[in-house]
Amino acid sequence: MRSIEQLTEEILSLPSISRAILADKLVESLEFDIDPTIQKTWTAEAKRRQNEVQNGSVQIVQGDEALAQVRLLLEE
Repeated sequence: MRSIEQLTEEILSLPSISRAILADKLVESLEFDIDPTIQKTWTAEAKRRQNEVQNGSVQIVQGDEALAQVRLLLEE
């Protein structure tokens, strides 16, 4: 059996869309009570964002670049 570290390394090497699908499945697998209205709203938002990425209407920004941009904004 692979370690969490090995799985993480392998997963992070996947294309971003595959990681997003996997993240969705992992979140769905967690057992906790969520208001169905809130869950439906977040699911619709996630699908909307996924569609934006797939159709090219938004540009994907890597996490480290996004954090750098946020840090610059916070310094202003």
